[in-house]
Amino acid sequence: MQDDSLVEYGARRFIITITAILCALLEIVDTTIVNVALPEMKGNLGSTLSEVGWVITAYAIGNVIIVPMTSWLSQQFGRRNYFAASILIFTLFSFMCGNATNLWELVGFRFLQGVGGGALLVTSQTIITESYPLAKRSMAQAIYGLGVIIGPTLGPPLGGYIVDNYSWPFIFYINIPIGIIAAIMTIQFVRSPKFSEKRSVSDVDWFGIALLAITVGSLQFILERGQEDDWFDSSTIIMFTASAILGFVFFIWRELTFRYPIVELRVLKNGNLRLGTIMSFILGFGLYGSTFIVPLYTQTILGWTALESGALMIPAALTTAVMMPIIGKLLTAGVKQQYLVAGGLLLFFIYSFWGYKILTPDTGKDAFFWMLIVRGMGLGMLFIPITSLALSTLKGQEIGQGAAFTGMMRQLGGSFGVASITTFMANKNVDYATNLASKFDASSLMVQQRIEGLKNMFISKGLAPDVALQSAYQTLRYSVTKQAAVLSYMDVFLYLGLMFLFCIPFILLVKERKSKEKIDVGEMMH
Repeated sequence: MQDDSLVEYGARRFIITITAILCALLEIVDTTIVNVALPEMKGNLGSTLSEVGWVITAYAIGNVIIVPMTSWLSQQFGRRNYFAASILIFTLFSFMCGNATNLWELVGFRFLQGVGGGALLVTSQTIITESYPLAKRSMAQAIYGLGVIIGPTLGPPLGGYIVDNYSWPFIFYINIPIGIIAAIMTIQFVRSPKFSEKRSVSDVDWFGIALLAITVGSLQFILERGQEDDWFDSSTIIMFTASAILGFVFFIWRELTFRYPIVELRVLKNGNLRLGTIMSFILGFGLYGSTFIVPLYTQTILGWTALESGALMIPAALTTAVMMPIIGKLLTAGVKQQYLVAGGLLLFFIYSFWGYKILTPDTGKDAFFWMLIVRGMGLGMLFIPITSLALSTLKGQEIGQGAAFTGMMRQLGGSFGVASITTFMANKNVDYATNLASKFDASSLMVQQRIEGLKNMFISKGLAPDVALQSAYQTLRYSVTKQAAVLSYMDVFLYLGLMFLFCIPFILLVKERKSKEKIDVGEMMH
């Protein structure tokens, strides 16, 4: 039987739902809103692009370290108190980030903002799940999913608008009024479950906390900085890889042998949660990977502004918003979760393959519209079924532990996605550029005619013949580089699509076991 003591009704449930979604949005928008402001921060704070990248890395590290600990911290301090404290920490350090006077001050504040933010996502998911009766759980996940899916898409256009019209500190200041309102509503309306016992200080798994911080902090560092530092050619990356592997091995040993582990790994005995955790990783890979690559392509290849690139993603986000309640109703009506996940994966394959087909050095705006609508539909079909599948057979405090696992894997999937795509594209770029350049034979009549034509064009614009010739060669080199970049983007779309297609039979194969577990859920409801 599930614990019904936290189920809410009427206006109270509505207020709690809005509060939780506000907090989820705060956290997720802040993950992506900074991306478009990095060039301005770089200029204002007098730092290099690789240094200013730490503004994103520090937040992600703070985030990933705290997520697996949220269930334990909720138990320690009471969920409402912990949730309210997290909102206030996030809000306070948003203010501090806006007031930072140098880069490393900003990086430190971003880390602490990430520590506050990490709890918002997972705890808001647990609060929404427990506020709804079991029969309406899928609808609860649909409502929560709106914030998680729309958040990454809202970040870039909102950040672009703020940077274009105000200045970068305002991307942090915008959190302050929302954070204060959310904290007041949490203290007023959210209830804490009655946990069986609190731990004394001597029972706290301090060693587990340290190992967790070392493991996920090192892993996040490798993913964020690996490409820039040439991966294993860098002694720093090798050192962090060793600390991530050793930290992980000792962390698993510690959590399975300590009386009161900081992360309850035994909850992964649940087959549904294991599958949901793997699928959350793949979802994060696709969600953050595609949110990262489309604006990057439109800005670097097509020369769009940050605001134009961000705005391109809005119709797809609205499509997802429309899909969410429909999928929630289908699940409530008894449609099998794995069928919806398979459908979502197929739509994601179609979206990726579509992207592979339309990319050119000058693709028009209209070409993206329907492709991104398909992506929006695919995300709608993936998020809720995966989350409800993962949490469907969990009870009581297991729900919080399960939500922490799926949340952490989604974040790590996103980090892996962005890091893999960056590395893959850098390598492909070099290969394609070398390959294309080798085809430009200087003695070829066609190449000579092209150079001559470009040279004459530059002379007609008033350049001296020798300068015009240099400009012609420069233009030719630029077109080779651009074409190589477009071919790299095409490959990313193709391989992302194939990854999603490959997952479909795996999801459908688990049908028999899932249907058995569905009966168990049905029995729980009676």
